[in-house]
Amino acid sequence: MPFNEKFKQLRQSKLPPLTQTDLANVLGITQRKVSFLETGVTEPSLKDLQAICLYFRVSADYFLDLPDNLEYKK
Repeated sequence: MPFNEKFKQLRQSKLPPLTQTDLANVLGITQRKVSFLETGVTEPSLKDLQAICLYFRVSADYFLDLPDNLEYKK
């Protein structure tokens, strides 16, 4: 699942569900940026990704689809 879908799913899974504006206020970004992140128009900056991970208590690995076992394969 791509970043934008995971991001939107996390926002909507909060109880009660957060609006884009609520989440934007928490993360210190604009509602427009939240909308762009959810629709895949843009990707998060590293600073935004860090804030998102901390707020939702998930690892960046979750958004990057990295496996649990990080072995380099040639």
